[in-house]
Amino acid sequence: QVQLVESGGGLVQAGGSLRLSCAASGLNFGLYDVGWYRQAPGKQRELVAATAGGTTTYADSVKGRFTISRLNAKYTVYLQMNSLKPEDTAVYYCHAGRPVFGVPVDYWGQGTQVTVSS
Repeated sequence: QVQLVESGGGLVQAGGSLRLSCAASGLNFGLYDVGWYRQAPGKQRELVAATAGGTTTYADSVKGRFTISRLNAKYTVYLQMNSLKPEDTAVYYCHAGRPVFGVPVDYWGQGTQVTVSS
Protein backbone atom coordinates (compact mmCIF):
# COMPACT_ATOMS: atom_id res chain seq x y z
CA GLN A 1 0.00 0.00 0.00
CA VAL A 2 1.33 3.40 -0.99
CA GLN A 3 1.81 5.91 1.79
CA LEU A 4 3.08 9.47 1.78
CA VAL A 5 3.63 10.85 5.27
CA GLU A 6 4.40 14.53 5.76
CA SER A 7 6.10 16.03 8.79
CA GLY A 8 7.73 19.27 9.83
CA GLY A 9 4.78 21.62 9.89
CA GLY A 10 4.02 23.92 12.79
CA LEU A 11 3.69 27.48 13.99
CA VAL A 12 6.38 29.98 13.07
CA GLN A 13 6.72 33.74 13.10
CA ALA A 14 6.91 35.72 9.88
CA GLY A 15 10.44 35.67 8.52
CA GLY A 16 11.13 32.27 10.01
CA SER A 17 11.86 28.94 8.36
CA LEU A 18 10.46 25.45 8.30
CA ARG A 19 11.49 22.27 6.55
CA LEU A 20 8.80 19.87 5.49
CA SER A 21 9.56 16.22 4.82
CA CYS A 22 7.52 13.61 3.00
CA ALA A 23 8.43 9.97 3.46
CA ALA A 24 7.11 7.61 0.80
CA SER A 25 6.59 3.88 0.96
CA GLY A 26 4.97 1.20 -1.15
CA LEU A 27 6.05 2.60 -4.49
CA ASN A 28 9.13 2.77 -6.68
CA PHE A 29 9.85 6.31 -5.56
CA GLY A 30 12.50 7.12 -8.13
CA LEU A 31 10.02 6.66 -10.98
CA TYR A 32 7.63 9.29 -9.69
CA ASP A 33 7.41 13.02 -10.16
CA VAL A 34 6.97 14.64 -6.76
CA GLY A 35 5.75 17.94 -5.49
CA TRP A 36 4.21 19.99 -2.73
CA TYR A 37 0.80 21.61 -2.85
CA ARG A 38 -1.01 23.75 -0.30
CA GLN A 39 -4.55 24.67 0.53
CA ALA A 40 -5.54 27.65 2.61
CA PRO A 41 -9.01 27.94 4.18
CA GLY A 42 -11.59 28.86 1.56
CA LYS A 43 -9.12 28.49 -1.29
CA GLN A 44 -8.34 25.85 -3.88
CA ARG A 45 -5.35 23.58 -3.56
CA GLU A 46 -2.42 25.09 -5.43
CA LEU A 47 0.97 23.92 -6.60
CA VAL A 48 3.86 25.17 -4.48
CA ALA A 49 6.80 23.32 -5.99
CA ALA A 50 7.38 20.21 -8.06
CA THR A 51 10.22 18.31 -9.61
CA ALA A 52 9.79 16.16 -12.68
CA GLY A 53 12.42 14.72 -14.95
CA GLY A 54 15.07 17.04 -13.59
CA THR A 55 12.92 20.13 -14.05
CA THR A 56 11.81 22.08 -11.01
CA THR A 57 8.78 24.36 -10.94
CA TYR A 58 7.81 26.89 -8.28
CA ALA A 59 4.77 29.04 -7.76
CA ASP A 60 5.63 32.67 -8.35
CA SER A 61 4.66 33.47 -4.77
CA VAL A 62 7.40 31.23 -3.34
CA LYS A 63 10.24 31.65 -5.84
CA GLY A 64 13.46 32.57 -4.12
CA ARG A 65 12.11 31.53 -0.70
CA PHE A 66 11.23 27.83 -1.02
CA THR A 67 13.38 24.97 -2.28
CA ILE A 68 12.19 21.48 -3.17
CA SER A 69 14.59 18.56 -3.08
CA ARG A 70 14.40 14.80 -3.10
CA LEU A 71 16.56 12.00 -1.79
CA ASN A 72 15.60 8.90 -3.72
CA ALA A 73 17.70 6.62 -1.55
CA LYS A 74 15.53 7.61 1.42
CA TYR A 75 12.26 7.78 -0.51
CA THR A 76 11.88 11.33 0.76
CA VAL A 77 11.05 14.72 -0.68
CA TYR A 78 11.70 17.95 1.21
CA LEU A 79 10.45 21.50 1.09
CA GLN A 80 12.72 24.09 2.67
CA MET A 81 10.69 27.21 3.39
CA ASN A 82 12.49 30.43 4.27
CA SER A 83 11.31 33.99 4.83
CA LEU A 84 7.86 32.72 5.61
CA LYS A 85 4.92 35.09 5.32
CA PRO A 86 1.45 34.94 6.90
CA GLU A 87 0.02 34.24 3.44
CA ASP A 88 2.00 30.99 3.39
CA THR A 89 -0.35 29.67 6.07
CA ALA A 90 -2.03 26.54 4.72
CA VAL A 91 -2.16 22.77 4.89
CA TYR A 92 0.73 21.47 2.83
CA TYR A 93 0.33 18.21 0.91
CA CYS A 94 2.93 15.95 -0.62
CA HIS A 95 2.17 14.50 -4.04
CA ALA A 96 3.69 11.73 -6.13
CA GLY A 97 2.51 10.94 -9.61
CA ARG A 98 3.34 9.30 -12.91
CA PRO A 99 1.47 8.11 -15.97
CA VAL A 100 0.90 4.38 -16.22
CA PHE A 101 -0.01 3.35 -19.76
CA GLY A 102 -1.11 6.92 -20.33
CA VAL A 103 -3.33 7.05 -17.25
CA PRO A 104 -2.22 9.42 -14.47
CA VAL A 105 -1.60 7.73 -11.15
CA ASP A 106 -1.54 10.12 -8.19
CA TYR A 107 -0.83 9.69 -4.52
CA TRP A 108 -1.31 12.28 -1.77
CA GLY A 109 -0.22 12.61 1.80
CA GLN A 110 -2.57 13.51 4.62
CA GLY A 111 -1.23 17.06 4.89
CA THR A 112 0.67 19.03 7.48
CA GLN A 113 -0.42 22.39 8.86
CA VAL A 114 1.86 25.39 8.47
CA THR A 115 0.84 28.53 10.33
CA VAL A 116 2.81 31.76 10.00
CA SER A 117 2.04 34.47 12.52
CA SER A 118 2.58 38.15 11.80
